[in-house]
This record gives sequence, C-alpha cells and structure tokens, in this order.
Amino acid sequence: MCGRYAASRRPEDLAGIFEVEKWEPEETLEPDFNVAPTKEVYAVLDRPLKDVADPRPVRQLRKLKWGLVPSWAKTPEGAARMINARAETVHEKPAYRRAFAARRCILPADGYYEWVTGTQERDLEVEGRKKRPRKQPYFVLPADGSVFAMAGLYEFWRDRTLPDDHPQAWWVTCSVITTEAESSELAVAPAEGPYALADIHPRMPLMLTPDRWDAWLDPSRTDPDDLRALLSPPPPGLMRAYPVTTAVSNVRNNGPELLKELEGPVEGTLF
Repeated sequence: MCGRYAASRRPEDLAGIFEVEKWEPEETLEPDFNVAPTKEVYAVLDRPLKDVADPRPVRQLRKLKWGLVPSWAKTPEGAARMINARAETVHEKPAYRRAFAARRCILPADGYYEWVTGTQERDLEVEGRKKRPRKQPYFVLPADGSVFAMAGLYEFWRDRTLPDDHPQAWWVTCSVITTEAESSELAVAPAEGPYALADIHPRMPLMLTPDRWDAWLDPSRTDPDDLRALLSPPPPGLMRAYPVTTAVSNVRNNGPELLKELEGPVEGTLF
C-alpha cells in the first residue's frame, strides 16, 4: 500500500521533468517529507484549460487533496480511507472505474515509506483484516535518484452545501494505484535485509517509468482493456530501500532528517 510518502522537489523541477505546460505559482507547496492522507499534493495531469477555446489537453501541475472522493459521494468523509486503489480491480470498482477511464494522473514523489509487516500481519492484511501495530519504517526510492512517478487517479466532487461561487465548492481529490510488491532482489538492499520489497510489505505504489507517462496521462485513451496493459509493474531491480527513524510514524514530524538512512533497524523491531 502507500500510506505515507516524501515529496520535496520544487515545482519548477517537476515542470521540467514532466514537460508541464502550465502550473500556477500560487499553488506552490512547501517540501513535504511526511506526506499523509488528506494533505494537498502535486499531481501531473493532461486536461483542457478552462475558459479557453482550444480543446486540446494541456499538461498541468496541479494541487490536489490526497484521498479520493467519488463524484457521487454525499459527503467527503470517507476520503482518508480511499488513498489507494488496487491495480487488479481499479477498472471495476464503482469508486474508481470512471476516474480510471478518464482522469488519470501522476503523483510525483521522492519515494515512499513502508513499515515492515510480519508474516502473520501480512496474512491478515491480504485477507482484508485489521493489522497489528506497524514496525520498522523503511524508505523506498528509485536507486538512481530519479523521481518516483506514482500512477494515480483524480476526481471532482461538488459540495452542494456551498454556493457555486464559493472557493471550496469543488474538491479535486486523488488516489495512488498500488500493485503487488516486487519479490525480486532490490538494486540496493540493507546489509541486514530486507532484500526485496515483498519482504517489507505485500503491496507497493505502481511506479510508472518515463516511457509510459504520455500514454497514462492521455485522456483520449478510455478503453479499460487498453489501459490495464499500462498497469503492469516496472522492470525489476530499479529500487532501493533503507531503514529510517521511527519518528516518521508521527505525522507531526516533518523534515529532511526523516530520510536519513540508519545503519540498521531500531532495536526490537523486525529485521
């Protein structure tokens, strides 16, 4: 799954990486080393501009809220529970299938945090049952230091309790697509393990390699079967993982020190 990630790149840098044509300086976000559900995050998307005659999609860097609210929802109260969409079922789940067909985005990150899950805990999670408390946190990122481009969906939700001209009348929310964690060996693994992402957790965010960015963002591609081909995992051996401070477990902690690599897991934790 993806329940926390780091996003510290400047919007100017993201605009260059993703060939963004439009972004609003007033939507600039501060570097965030502990992005949690319901926070505002950057998203790259292709969409026609409002109040412009040209109907062509324009690549934009937008500020969205993490935690998808379906357009048909009566209230946004369930957003914090809809931060992830499973790649295996995203095309058929009522909350995600319309966004999957028409509103796909990329959520740029430095990498994501995941907490080691013991064998019994993994079994419970796979079954959809409640887990016990999390253990040692790890930071997972591309081994070459490139941007971690997470496949995402976005959706519009209208707050009917507010007038049309209210600045908060429309919500734009998003979700990260997850897939089965890689079982192949990490490009760079901690000396004491884990040696594969599947050793940490059974799920991981779906990372899109640059050769898939244009196809994923193209709003003219709406056929579910065609789109599902883009959900295959990236080639193995691109990732590294290392242990970080347990301070990241508290969402109030935020700073580059959270990304500092520890020599080994905190005593008393798994691995």
